[in-house]
Amino acid sequence: MAAESASAIQRSQVDLLEHIDWRSVECLNQSGSDSIANALKQGYREDDGLNLVSDADEQLLIYIPFTQVIKLHSIVIKGPEEEGPKTVKLYSNKEHMGFSNVNDFPPSDTIDLSTENIKGKPVVVKYVKFQNVRSLTIFIEDNQSGSELTKVQKIVLYGTTVETTDMKGLKKIDDQH
Repeated sequence: MAAESASAIQRSQVDLLEHIDWRSVECLNQSGSDSIANALKQGYREDDGLNLVSDADEQLLIYIPFTQVIKLHSIVIKGPEEEGPKTVKLYSNKEHMGFSNVNDFPPSDTIDLSTENIKGKPVVVKYVKFQNVRSLTIFIEDNQSGSELTKVQKIVLYGTTVETTDMKGLKKIDDQH
């Protein structure tokens, strides 16, 4: 279980918000009026009155693709004391997951969110498991009190982009021997 302190976020780690592919973000089991945008988008996520709320039961399955490859360092998942998330499973580069098959795959990391975490304290993930991330799936399995509804006030992903080489920009160098 990852549970390092907030001071573990290094200066080189940035909010990955601008690298999210918003057109392809999905959230299963979200309430119609209390959607993923409330927890993930700039401006909305700073308002504690706006939440991502589960619909049929306490579970949420969030798919976040990125516009470029990233390295994920840490995550903030903030929520209310009672309905805030508790057990969170993170999956790197797993597409098209649903509630029917989410348990068929081993998570890249499992986080047990403490009271301090749901108040905004970042959790450092198993960094070696999140080196070349094109998408992140967040499975919120249950909440702090075991109630039917889970509420998420804010999700922030911290990390860096992976510098990639543009192969088209390379030119062949002739041997002069």
